[in-house]
Amino acid sequence: MVDITAQEIERCAPLDGVRTASRTSGSRIGFEDVSVAYGGLTVLKSLTLTVHPGEIVALIGPSGSGKTTALRVVAGFVRPSSGRIMIGDRDVTDLAPYDRQIGMVVQNYALFPHMRVEDNVAFGLQAQGAPRDVIRQRVPECLAMVGMSAYGKRYPRELSGGQQQRVAIARALAPKPQVLLLDEPLSALDTQIRRAMIDEIAKLHHDLPDLTVLYVTHDQTEALTLANHIGIMRDGEMQAFGEAQALFRHPPTRFAAEFLGRANLLSVGGLTAAGPGEARVRFGGAELLARNPHNLPEGRDCLLCVRPHHMRFAGEGAVANALTGVVQSVQWQGDVHNITLTAEGESLRMTCVPMAVPPALGDQLRVCFDPSEVTLVPEDAPRG
Repeated sequence: MVDITAQEIERCAPLDGVRTASRTSGSRIGFEDVSVAYGGLTVLKSLTLTVHPGEIVALIGPSGSGKTTALRVVAGFVRPSSGRIMIGDRDVTDLAPYDRQIGMVVQNYALFPHMRVEDNVAFGLQAQGAPRDVIRQRVPECLAMVGMSAYGKRYPRELSGGQQQRVAIARALAPKPQVLLLDEPLSALDTQIRRAMIDEIAKLHHDLPDLTVLYVTHDQTEALTLANHIGIMRDGEMQAFGEAQALFRHPPTRFAAEFLGRANLLSVGGLTAAGPGEARVRFGGAELLARNPHNLPEGRDCLLCVRPHHMRFAGEGAVANALTGVVQSVQWQGDVHNITLTAEGESLRMTCVPMAVPPALGDQLRVCFDPSEVTLVPEDAPRG
């Protein structure tokens, strides 16, 4: 990720103190065939994407996938090599950051260290030439939104990391932007504070339903908790895009299944139809039933995706989708046991509630999973 500095945040506000972006009726973000190249290297390839007004869209992907570049193009810190960026009904491709009516929160907070909290929050309003009475009213409102009302007189150095991030969010919201850009805003925080901030951002969006949010993160939990839709990126291209729960439950490719949540991916074959939206496949000597949301054709070899938490102990009776595996590892993690098995030469991970007597290494376990909770996934196309 490329860090954004306080100086770049300053570029989001009008430099002459009076220039402001005209408001439009919509806060839609539109990428229209947008590419970005540095020298001879293309880092974003023909991205077309719409973030609808009032929606949170999360972009996830490994380092170098292009997700931060996409966000910086919207912010105006990077100029596309081709294509257009729309905010509402305005083409903002050639506009400076301060003319785009956006707010931005970044990983390293980018607060002005010489300013008190209340002055940091007031910065954008002052740069827009807002009247003093408007600033006096709006700054306490924004600090209250993020639970920082009691900290207005402090300097950033006197705050914890979580508190600094709250101030950064308040500063971004103070000018009432049409669009809020979040660039890995929680990655520098410890786990407990990060969880609390996820709840705070969800509440904030509930209280500001017209705000459109583009959220870049490497954290799947953040994306699944907050986003209406998720885009999975790799090598500058959008690999998969869809409604968050649908993308998790029915990933369209191996890469999507592996990157968004933990997944067991079993190589299966002999696909035959078994009813509306379902199919039978063979895994070694077992016949398994699964959802077929991508309408894979009969006879095709593919992957069966089953999440570790969907696996359970099968017992001795006849059970659909039952497999026998050999225990390779058992890990206790407080609220769960993680068990790794091998079945038909492939590894399976299972998550279950803690057991008083967990299985031993080398034990044979019979496990199963409900057909409605597993899905067939095509193998990713070969990459050129």
